[in-house]
Amino acid sequence: MTNKDWKKKLTAEQYHVLRDKGTESPYSGEHLYREEDGIYTCSACKAVLFKSDTKFQAHCGWPAFYDIASSDAVELRNDSAHGLERTEVVCRNCGGHLGHVFNDAPDQPTGQRYCINSVSLDFKPKYNK
Repeated sequence: MTNKDWKKKLTAEQYHVLRDKGTESPYSGEHLYREEDGIYTCSACKAVLFKSDTKFQAHCGWPAFYDIASSDAVELRNDSAHGLERTEVVCRNCGGHLGHVFNDAPDQPTGQRYCINSVSLDFKPKYNK
């Protein structure tokens, strides 16, 4: 899709985060305190990215996950913007910026904290029938 197409499909805040590699304000996202069972998908392309059973409260201001839904869900890229050395997390399907991953969660199974912007995610609850 072109930038013009993305601007038609996404809200202004989604476009800022997903396409311009922006960051939503901390503690403002709708998924920060969500505790329901389900899956988190890319809000741009609907690819499955994270499962609720890997979400944890990291008290960092954004939803945090210790693992991705599958090995092909995201792409990790070096990010040296703003004078920092970080690892960017990008949706492998559409290339949308999701957030960053840090190796600072020793109390989690992988030791990693995927710090993800809520606006880059949609949530699909798990229904038990």
